[in-house]
Amino acid sequence: MHLAYPAVLSALLFCTGLYGVLARRNAILVLMSVELMLNAVNLNLVAFDVWLSRAAEETLHSGQALTLFTIAIAAAEIGIGLAIVLAVHRNRGTSDIDKLRDTAEGHEPDGPGTDTPATGTAAEKAEATA
Repeated sequence: MHLAYPAVLSALLFCTGLYGVLARRNAILVLMSVELMLNAVNLNLVAFDVWLSRAAEETLHSGQALTLFTIAIAAAEIGIGLAIVLAVHRNRGTSDIDKLRDTAEGHEPDGPGTDTPATGTAAEKAEATA
């Protein structure tokens, strides 16, 4: 088999994963897209390893060994990422990345037209709660 076939398939998989990362708003779908991109890299590693082992006298299969490490790291990344997404979903009720980004940056859902009274200093707040 020619090297072009797995390389083109890998490029298509990587572009599909990149589109998923850039266009999706759900955190779980973004994690799945990252996994698709890592699988495209794994396919490239194995394809080039086989291609180079045919050209060289020595067969070290370093691309296949690196692929195993990449799979292990991807499994750990998905496990930790999914745990974080589930914890955030339990606390906030959503896994929409745009809403999570807005709450992390301190944007309030109220618009600029809302008038809130100015509050005093921190010492006044502490006296009022005591």
